[in-house]
Amino acid sequence: MIKNILVAPLNWGLGHATRCIPIIRELENNGFTPIIASDGNALELLKKEFPHLNSLELPSYNIQYAKKSKNFKWQLIKNSPKTIKAILSEKKIVEKWILELNLSGIISDNRLGVHSKKIPSVILTHQLNVLSGKTTWISSKMHQFFIKKFAECWIPDVDNYPNLSGKLGHLRNTKMNLKHIGVLSRLEKKELPIKYKLMIILSGPEPQRTLLEEKLIHELENYKEDIVFIKGVVENNQTIEKIKNIIFYNFMQTKQLEKTFNESELVICRSGYTTIMDLARLEKKAFFIPTPGQYEQEYLAKKHKREGLVPYSKQNDFKLDDILAVDLYAGLRKIKSETNWKELFILFESE
Repeated sequence: MIKNILVAPLNWGLGHATRCIPIIRELENNGFTPIIASDGNALELLKKEFPHLNSLELPSYNIQYAKKSKNFKWQLIKNSPKTIKAILSEKKIVEKWILELNLSGIISDNRLGVHSKKIPSVILTHQLNVLSGKTTWISSKMHQFFIKKFAECWIPDVDNYPNLSGKLGHLRNTKMNLKHIGVLSRLEKKELPIKYKLMIILSGPEPQRTLLEEKLIHELENYKEDIVFIKGVVENNQTIEKIKNIIFYNFMQTKQLEKTFNESELVICRSGYTTIMDLARLEKKAFFIPTPGQYEQEYLAKKHKREGLVPYSKQNDFKLDDILAVDLYAGLRKIKSETNWKELFILFESE
């Protein structure tokens, strides 16, 4: 009997979509038929990775960043009516899809309306606590309210120390049905000759993605070593442009990205959680530039610097000489974790 599982990542940067790639692969390996649902760049990326799978569009949360970090929280509050409307809308759509697509289960990566009491529904998140400055208690309780609507919550991390998510993905006391499923990454470490001194990989909502791209290009003007620069803009076709010692790509799919990571000595990137999982799997040295005003990325950057793993700089303060500090840090290490997919997928086996 075919068991269709809806996999629906949030379109906020590319991290939610890319960490669903190993889940989609494992669903197929275990005899399930994944159906992809998202919007924007996240949907386009997964359609390119899995052209043979059915893909559907969900309403956009219309997440936008402010140009100034101090306005980040207020921009999200301003956008919240649109976000709430999208959550209510996607809930209605999912109820319709359950019948039309004969769904046996749902895996939602931070899409808060993609769940149902009619079939087993899982939320994938590393944010049990949602940092928002002075309002962290409120934002965390609100997120936990939505998490409780799902049958299970899968956290892509280990439940012990050392771990990658810190206080984001760990609660001391809770009655929620939480499962730490291990570190998720679509990438594998390979021993390849180093081709690039620097690898720069960007993602995330505008306008901050473009602002960082422009700043980095300016800082790299006098850098002489070979650089690969992945802009994180998913378009219909891949574009490649070489300017002096820098080769630019608009985006890369998994196989090419894995090869490029392994051929690069140092990675400059955001401190997004999915990127951190990838770097840990690859055991790479990195330099973080957290998205201005995004408390989660700022916390993760500080955490990994404090542990002696990765240095970081604020976006406005970044100078190319800052990367010299990388030699003083250990780099991200592989976290020992095993994901028991058969055990996790038992949830979807009930008739």
